[in-house]
Amino acid sequence: MQKSFLIALIAAAVGALVIFQFLPTFPAYLAFLLGALLAIGIVTAVPAGVSKTKVETEYKGPTMTLYVGNLPYRVHEGEVKALFAEFGPVNSVRLVRDRKTGRRKGFGFVEMAESGAQKAMTKLNDFTFQERTLKVREAKNQDTEAERADD
Repeated sequence: MQKSFLIALIAAAVGALVIFQFLPTFPAYLAFLLGALLAIGIVTAVPAGVSKTKVETEYKGPTMTLYVGNLPYRVHEGEVKALFAEFGPVNSVRLVRDRKTGRRKGFGFVEMAESGAQKAMTKLNDFTFQERTLKVREAKNQDTEAERADD
C-alpha cells in the first residue's frame, strides 16, 4: 500500500512538471492536481494481474475444521493460511486471542477442504513451524461435546 502511494505521488509530481513545461502560465497547484488525477487514472488502468492481488473465492465442497495448537504467539493468519494452503484450499483461519489482553493464545482453527485437511493433519502434526512443534487435530464440535456432557 505504501509503495503504490509513493508511486502515485511520484507520478503526480512528474505529471505536474510535464504540464507546467507545456503550459508555463498554468498555476502550479492546478498542474499538480491534474498530475495527481492522471496518476490515479494510470494506477486504476493497470491490469489486475500486474499490481493487484488475485481475489480468492471460498471453497464450496466438503470442509473440515482443524485445531492447530502450539502456534508461535507472533504468527499471523496469513502465515498460517499459507502453510495450510500447500495441502488444499483454505476457507478461513482464526487465531484465538485472550479477551482481556488481546494477545494470541498460541492456538487456532483452520477451515479447509476435507481432502486437504486430511493431508495437512498427517504432514503438519509434529511439524516444526517458526521454532514451535505444531499439534494438528480435527477440531471437536462444541455441540457434540455439550450433548455428551449432558448424558
